[in-house]
Amino acid sequence: MTDALALDRQVCFAVVAASRSVVALYKPILEPLGLTHPQYLVMLALWESSPLRVKDLAERLLLDSATLSPLLKRLESQGLVTRRRSAADERALSLELTAAGVALRRRAELVPGQVIERLGLTVTELESIRDATTSLLDASRAAVDA
Repeated sequence: MTDALALDRQVCFAVVAASRSVVALYKPILEPLGLTHPQYLVMLALWESSPLRVKDLAERLLLDSATLSPLLKRLESQGLVTRRRSAADERALSLELTAAGVALRRRAELVPGQVIERLGLTVTELESIRDATTSLLDASRAAVDA
């Protein structure tokens, strides 16, 4: 008989442990860029679309503003982003990459290859894991919202 409460059978444990391990893998890769993993995620979103409202960024990264605010302040102090009040809506804060933030993208283009190399998995395997994890995320968010 299989124990339904065995630790190694728990999805929650596998996801949390994998998350911590993958984020730790990124740390030495991101250090030369001067970024933490959460800052890297912010920069990825801004490299896709800048300027971006803080509210939209928070939704995109699934973070609350209290978590995002200190990240943005540090990125601004590093000269990578600027934060400005929207002229159309004084309540809205807009983020925009600086020239240094745009230039950092070129160096960051090496990150995915380094991660793939260190993991020793194929791109196809990683895409499959990403897709399955995204499905899990979507299902769990729908269940929480229900």
